[in-house]
Amino acid sequence: LGDGRAISLGEVPGTDGSGGSSRWDVQLKGAGRTPYSRFGDGYAVRRSSVREFLAAEHMHALGVPTSRSLALVFTDRVVQREEAEYGAVVTRLAPSWVRFGSFELPAARRDFALVRSLADYTIRHHYPALEHHSDRYARLLRKVVERTAVTIARWQAVGFCHGVMNTDNMSILGLTIDYGPYAFLDAFDPDFICNHSDPAGRYAFREQPRVALWNLMRLAAPLAAIIDGRDQTSAEGSEAAKTETKPETVEAVTEALNAFGGVFRDEYVRLMRRKFGLLSTAEPDDLSAVVQPFLDLLERAKTDYTFAMRLLCDVPLILADDSRLEEHVDSLVSRSLDLSCSPDSEAWKKDMLSYYRNTYHPRLKKEAAHSTTDVAFLENHTCLMKKENPKYILRNWVAQDIIERVDKGEEDFVDKALELLTTYAFEDVLPDHLKNLEAYAGPVPEWGE
Repeated sequence: LGDGRAISLGEVPGTDGSGGSSRWDVQLKGAGRTPYSRFGDGYAVRRSSVREFLAAEHMHALGVPTSRSLALVFTDRVVQREEAEYGAVVTRLAPSWVRFGSFELPAARRDFALVRSLADYTIRHHYPALEHHSDRYARLLRKVVERTAVTIARWQAVGFCHGVMNTDNMSILGLTIDYGPYAFLDAFDPDFICNHSDPAGRYAFREQPRVALWNLMRLAAPLAAIIDGRDQTSAEGSEAAKTETKPETVEAVTEALNAFGGVFRDEYVRLMRRKFGLLSTAEPDDLSAVVQPFLDLLERAKTDYTFAMRLLCDVPLILADDSRLEEHVDSLVSRSLDLSCSPDSEAWKKDMLSYYRNTYHPRLKKEAAHSTTDVAFLENHTCLMKKENPKYILRNWVAQDIIERVDKGEEDFVDKALELLTTYAFEDVLPDHLKNLEAYAGPVPEWGE
């Protein structure tokens, strides 16, 4: 299970920032053959290694639960893929690399005693508060459901598309793991597919919450078996007792799975309220009346999602006198794939102006205690919104530019990119040594489309 190129070196115990215990499972990825490499050589190329190394740390900076990157080592080994490439090794960390699939495999072999042992290990080390509950396995499922829902909501809020959401790539801790053909949205397109081997769009951006729930249902099956005590059923027991799920188990599992939708929605709405500057007030229809109409306009024009959300931070100040609003909307048009030089641009601009004046502004007045002319308040509001909407994200073309620089011998450029995507992801002003990376907030170049 897991990536055949990865091997765990061991667990490192420690303490977290609040004085509690923590542990890190340290892995090497790309160091050579492992017991799980099957027919592969176990090596990784620089291209995929740079992408994973940067993505994990970037996602952490964006507030998304994720594995972490400790080190990236370039090697002189030539690795044969579609073409010959130089190799690399990523040292990556997670509190645990146990996956949903880790439970499915022994269950498929009807080794429910191993399922129970793995569940007990997971609870003991990662969910210790559940250890002494008689219904601890049902509670474990509920916790995993909740953590997964929160993570997927954060993916959707930042515009992250994973690309390979099979159960083997789903963390029992709700972390984002195994960065393969991932991508961040450029144009806002809910049907965006980042994996060229997924032509049917099973893992399309809009499908991620549904797929996550489906994967949780797969995890629920082996956990239901040990809730039922099937590993403790005697050999002489009836076949029905060995295979049928008890009604009370069905009820407990269903209740845990049904929590996904509510947790996901609550977290997504919380995040989007903050991105829209609705920081201290909450209306029950914020998602349907404020957020979704804006996203619908972005989808219609294929507007750059990250750019539009960052530009939204300026709207509260602009609405104070309305004089620059049309210029603002023109900026959105310039970053919209379906509107540049399009006859429909005037109609779309009119609709966007109407949204700002008739939907967003009235809602903002409630946030500003009915005053949206207090410049000091609005300037502070803009600063707070910018902390929720990154300026720099690891777009595919940005990652490719970094990789090409590495291929040309600029290996230390990875350090600059890492600093930009972590320390300065939300900043307007970059230090002098990163000034040449400002273009990474710009439009997608023709070669990167």
